[in-house]
Amino acid sequence: MSKKKIIYLGLSGDIIHPGIVNIINEGAKHGQVLVGLLTDSAFALHKRIPYLDWEQRKSVIENIKGVFQVVAQEEWSYVPNLFKYHPDAIIHGDDWKEGPLRKEREAVFEAMEELGGEVIEITYTKGINATKLNKDMLSLGTTPNIRLGMLRRLLRAKPILRIMEAHSALSGLIVENVEINKKDGIHSFDGMWSSSLTDSTSKGKPDIEAVDLTTRLQTLTDILECTTKPIIFDGDTGGKLEHFVFTVRTLERNGISAVIIEDKTGLKKNSLFGTEVKQKLAPISEFCKKIATGKKVQVTDEFMIIARLEALIAGYTVDDALIRARAFVEAGVDGIMIHSKEKSGEDIKNFCRKFRKEFKYIPIVLVPTTYNQFREKEFLEWGANIIIYANHMLRSSYPAMLNTAKTILEKERALEADKFCMPIKEIIELIPVGK
Repeated sequence: MSKKKIIYLGLSGDIIHPGIVNIINEGAKHGQVLVGLLTDSAFALHKRIPYLDWEQRKSVIENIKGVFQVVAQEEWSYVPNLFKYHPDAIIHGDDWKEGPLRKEREAVFEAMEELGGEVIEITYTKGINATKLNKDMLSLGTTPNIRLGMLRRLLRAKPILRIMEAHSALSGLIVENVEINKKDGIHSFDGMWSSSLTDSTSKGKPDIEAVDLTTRLQTLTDILECTTKPIIFDGDTGGKLEHFVFTVRTLERNGISAVIIEDKTGLKKNSLFGTEVKQKLAPISEFCKKIATGKKVQVTDEFMIIARLEALIAGYTVDDALIRARAFVEAGVDGIMIHSKEKSGEDIKNFCRKFRKEFKYIPIVLVPTTYNQFREKEFLEWGANIIIYANHMLRSSYPAMLNTAKTILEKERALEADKFCMPIKEIIELIPVGK
C-alpha cells in the first residue's frame, strides 16, 4: 500500500479549464489525488446535469496527469464521500468562502476535523468563471443525439421532472432559461412539451389533428434551433400504423426524446371535454401493435414511446385503465401517461398507486391541468415521474395580448399599454445577434 497521503477533490468534470488542471496539480503536490466525480443525480437539484454522462466524464478525468483515482460522488455534499474514503485532506478553491457553497465549506471543515484531516484551500484561478463557460457552451446549442438521450438521463438522475409547454421559439427560450433559487436548490424546467393543442391554437386551427406532422415539425425546428433541453412530442393518436412508423423515425432523427400517443380512435376531440363528446377507445390489440411497431423501427434505445390512457376520460374505471396499462407495458411501451378531467385527482392517485405496486420502474406521466391544487412533491408520493404543464404558456400569453389590445383601443394611444409590455431595449437584446 502506498504511504502517500490521499487528497480528495470533488469535480463535475463537464468543462475542463485551466483552473481544474491547476487544482489537480496543487493537490498532487500534497499526495495522491482522489477525484470524487459528481453523478447526474448529485447535480439534479442544484444545477443542470452535465452534457457528458458520468462514464464519459470519468474517462476524461482519469487521463489527466496527477489524478490517482476517480470515484463517484453520489451527493452534492462532499461529506458522505469524506467519511467513506477517509482522505488525509480535501482540496478546494477559496471561492467557496462566499455564496451558495459557504455552508458546504463549514460542513467539510467539521467533517475533516472529526476525521483528523485537513482542508487545503487554494486561490481560485482568476479569469475563469465556470458558470459563464457553461452558459457560453449552452449558447452554442446541442446535437440531436445529446438531446435525444437527455430525458432518460434526467429520469435516472431526478425523482420527478417538470416539463413546460412550448409552442414557439420565444416560449421555448423562456422554458430553457427561467429558474429560481429556493432552499432546496435551483428550480427550473427539465424539458418542453410540444402540445398539439397549443401548436394548433397558435396557428388558428382547431385541436382535431388538423395540423400535419410536416407543419408541426417547422415549429419544432424553431424551438430546436434556440434551445437545448429535451422535448416530448404530443403525437395525438399516432395516426395510422403506417404513418406512425415515419413519425417515430422523423422525431428520433431530429433529437426529440419521446412521443406520447393516446389510445383513442376516430376524429380527435380534446380530452378535457370528457364524456360531453363521444370518446372512443382504440382496441387494446390494435394499440399494442402500434406501440410494438414503433419500438421496432426506432434506431436508438434512447427514444421513448409513452402511452396515454384515455379510459378515465371516456368514463371507464381505474381498474379498466389498469388492464389497458398492463397490456401496453407488455407491448413494450416506455412510460404510461394517465389522463383525467376530474378536479379531485383521486382517480389519478388511485391509478398511480396501484400501477406502481405492479410496475416499479415504468415512468408515470401526469398532466394536472384540472387537478392543479396538488404540488409536485405530492405527485412524487403517488409514484409519478414526469409532470407536464401542458398549455400554460399559450393560455397566459393570450389574455396578456388581449388586455394590451383592448387598452390601446380604449385609450386611443399606447401609453397606458406600456405597463403590460417589455421595454423596447429589452426585447431587442432578448436574442443576441451572435446567437
